[in-house]
Amino acid sequence: MRHSSSPFAWPHDHHDQTEELQAEKGTSLVLLPLFGTVAFYLLPDAQQQRTLVQFMPQLLAYLGFAIWACVNDHVSTRIGLRRNQLVEGIGMGSLVGLTLGLANTGIILYLVPFLGKDITFLTNTPHAQAPVWMMVPWTIVIIAIAVELNFRGFLLGRLITSLASLQRHSRTIHGKRKPFTPLLAILLSALVFAFDPFMVATFQHLHWIAVWDGLVWGWMWVQSRNLYSVITAHAVEVIVLYSLIKAALT
Repeated sequence: MRHSSSPFAWPHDHHDQTEELQAEKGTSLVLLPLFGTVAFYLLPDAQQQRTLVQFMPQLLAYLGFAIWACVNDHVSTRIGLRRNQLVEGIGMGSLVGLTLGLANTGIILYLVPFLGKDITFLTNTPHAQAPVWMMVPWTIVIIAIAVELNFRGFLLGRLITSLASLQRHSRTIHGKRKPFTPLLAILLSALVFAFDPFMVATFQHLHWIAVWDGLVWGWMWVQSRNLYSVITAHAVEVIVLYSLIKAALT
């Protein structure tokens, strides 16, 4: 199997050498959550207030993920959930999650009010209203798993595969194909994540924080092909944010 020295090479250099992956099928399913998100913002305001409608892009993503998983081999390898990645992923993810959690807590508690923006609405979100024992860690971990399977495992991974395939068929420059980088895929997945309708409805102007979270988590996944690390980073960050902000606002 051919290997590349670039951390952005796709898809072989981070896969287990004992697993020969067949050509990926169903990558166009990634268009479901992309178009679903765009379509939501084209709806009248009254329709956008409906909770079920807000969840439609995510539901379309999970549907696409389920179909994609049924038609491809070695799904756990493709999304970065091999068993031998678990310990390393938890260690790296914990460090990144703690760093982001502390940084974003400072931004929310100090910078956002300094800029004249309200943060007291956070006490009325579904997350704040739920019992602490339910949120930490159980609900937060479950949400992190579901969200990262969707946005990094399925959405980002399939965007990279699709864009790499398009580039392979594009014209060459000076007799050589341009080297592929996944930066556009990372950016798109981060924006779709940050502009998820339920995210925007719940966290209002603070949803922009999810842009750089999505960029960091996307970069982590591309570098390591380890979804455990991203799930852990997400969960640890939210636990830190939830705990510190809840304590500060109550």
